Amino acid sequence: MPATRAAIPLPSEVNNALADGLVWAIHCQPENASENTPVKLSAEEATRCLEDLSFPAEGWAWLHFDIVHTRSRAQVEAIPTLTDDAKQTLTSTDVGPRLEGDDDLVYGALPAFDDAASDDDRDVCVWRFAMRPNLLITTRRHPVPALGVVYRELHRKKMPDNPAGLVDMALLEFADTARRTLSRLDDQLDRAEDVLLLLDRDTDLGRMGGMLGQVRRRSTELRRVISPVNRILHDEELEIPEWAEDDLKDRSERQIHGALDDLLALQDRARSLQDELTSGQAEETNRRLYIVSVGTTLMLPATFVTGFFGMNTAGMFLTSGEWGTVIAGGLCFLIMLGTWLVLKVTRLL
Repeated sequence: MPATRAAIPLPSEVNNALADGLVWAIHCQPENASENTPVKLSAEEATRCLEDLSFPAEGWAWLHFDIVHTRSRAQVEAIPTLTDDAKQTLTSTDVGPRLEGDDDLVYGALPAFDDAASDDDRDVCVWRFAMRPNLLITTRRHPVPALGVVYRELHRKKMPDNPAGLVDMALLEFADTARRTLSRLDDQLDRAEDVLLLLDRDTDLGRMGGMLGQVRRRSTELRRVISPVNRILHDEELEIPEWAEDDLKDRSERQIHGALDDLLALQDRARSLQDELTSGQAEETNRRLYIVSVGTTLMLPATFVTGFFGMNTAGMFLTSGEWGTVIAGGLCFLIMLGTWLVLKVTRLL
C-alpha cells in the first residue's frame, strides 16, 4: 500500500461523514511509524478490509463508524467476517461494559467520557469495538473524545503494534480522565477538611454537607462504571487471544485497577469527612439546645414571680406604694442570680 496517500483529516474536520456512517478509515504500519503517519483508505480498500480476513497484509486498519442511523447499523450487521455476537455487540444499545474473545477475534464495549463543555458535567458513554490482528472496527452513537485523542496520537507517529494497543490507549485515556476528575474531587475534600478543622460558629455546615454530597455522588457514579470494567479484566474465565493478551490483560488491567484504587481511597476519605461533619452538626445542635435550656432554666424563677404577682386576687402585697414594681423586679433578679449560683455549684452550668 503506497505511503504517499494523504492522511485522513482530524476528527474535528470530518463533519461530512460518508452516507454509510463511516467516519474514518485508516491504515497503520507500525514498522514504518518513524517515517509515515496513518494513511486514508479508499472506499474499495475499506470494503475489502471488511470482507477479506488477510487484508491488509501489512500493519492493521482502523474503521470507525457512527451508527446513529439505520443504514450505518445495517452495514455493520452485514460485515461477513464477524460473528453474530460481535455484530450484535457493535450495534447494541446496552450501556454495560463487555469483553469477549472468539479465536483471533476480540470484541466488546468499553466506557469513555462524553464531550461535555465542563469536566464536571461529563457523563460516561460507551464505545464498541471488534478486532482481529490486522483490523479494528469501532462504533459509537455519540462523539467519544477519547477516540479522537487516540486518533491524533497515531498521527504523532505513536502507533501500537496491533489494534489491542489502540484499545489500551483508549482505556488509558479514560483512566487518566477519571483520575483527573478524582483529583478535582480530592481538592474539594481538602477544602472541606480545612473548614472542618477550623470549625467555628460562623461555619456554614449546610454548604459543607452539599459539597461532600456532590463528591460522594460523583465518586459513586464513577465507581459504577470502573468496577465492572475492572471485574471483567480480572475474570479468570476470560479467554483473550495471545496477540491481544499483553495489552488487554496486563496494561489495561493495571490502568483500570489503579483508577479504582484511587476511587476507593477517595470514597473512604469522603465517608470519614461525612462522619466528622455529622459529628460537628450534632455538636452544634447540642450547643444550641444547651443555650436554650440554660435560658429557660434561668427564666423559670422570673416566670414564677411574674405569674404570682399577676394573680387577680385581693390583698396582694406591694399593690400600694411607689416602689412595688421595683421591689418585684429586684426579687426576680435575686431569684435568677440564686438559680445561676446553684447551677454553678452543682456544675450543671
